Formats: sequence, structure tokens, C-alpha cells
Amino acid sequence: MTREFRAPRLLAALPAPVRWLAVPLALTCTIVVLVGNWGAPEKVDAPTPAPRAAAYCRALDAALPQDLIGHPRKDPGPASPYTAAWASSPRVVLRCGVPHPEGLVDEKQKEISPTINDVTWWPEPLKDGGYRLTVTQRAVFVEVTVPGGALANPLDAAAALSDAVRATIP
Repeated sequence: MTREFRAPRLLAALPAPVRWLAVPLALTCTIVVLVGNWGAPEKVDAPTPAPRAAAYCRALDAALPQDLIGHPRKDPGPASPYTAAWASSPRVVLRCGVPHPEGLVDEKQKEISPTINDVTWWPEPLKDGGYRLTVTQRAVFVEVTVPGGALANPLDAAAALSDAVRATIP
């Protein structure tokens, strides 16, 4: 038994040239929507720092480099002076004005954290092999997430960002 394809009534009512173009047009529109969303920045939850911390974060945002170790800055959505990102796959994300890290409970942890250009960074390993680096011993906590594979050495991000942090956050 052979089944014949029957177009829906709406499609069958259209003139033949329009019917012939309906499927290719629908596929083209689908591809345009999908490709258009590939370049859209990922959403990142922006912190809500206190007013004094927010001022430091805005100053840091203005001082951040446009290029981080060969990766151009491409901020996540929605736009916020408390977040920044550098395009790579996966990408490095900075959040300024985050709360005190839950895992940072011991003063000795702060003391043994690496210090780069007078900025102390507390590293937390992530499940994907990357690190979350948090600035400690400053007026504001700044968090930099370096997913596994984003950079050869996660502390390279800390080294590249330390001067901007030191210049803007006491």
C-alpha cells in the first residue's frame, strides 16, 4: 500500500511556486535563527554589591583589559558593570562584588593563596578541571571563573587582571 503525501490545506491553497519555496524558506529561516544565536553572549548572573563596593566595581570595569591573553572582551548579557568576559571557548568570566566565598573559612587559606602583583587570589578547583579565583584581602571580592581548557594556566588570568584590581580596589 502506497501512501501519498498530502500537503496541509493552507499550503495546498497557495500557488505552486509559493508551495515549492515554502520548505526551503522554512529551513533557511531556521538556520538563520540558530546561527544568529551562536554569537549571542551567555547570560551571567550579575552580583548586586553594596553602594561603596559598586563604585569600586565600576572603576574596575573601566580599567579591565579589552584583550585577555589573546581573547577579546565580549561581555555577557545582560550588560552590567559588575560582570565581564573574554571570548574563548569556554570563556573566562569576571564578577565583581560577589559575596564572601563559602569555602574560604580559614585565615590560613588567605595566607597561603598566591599573590600576584600585590593582589591575593584564592583558587578553588572546579569539577571541569578549571578554577574559580577570588580576590581576597581587598575591599571587594572579585571572582574570576576559568573553566577547564579556557587557558593553559588558570593563574594567567589572575596575572593579567591583577594590575587593574590593584589600581581600582583598595
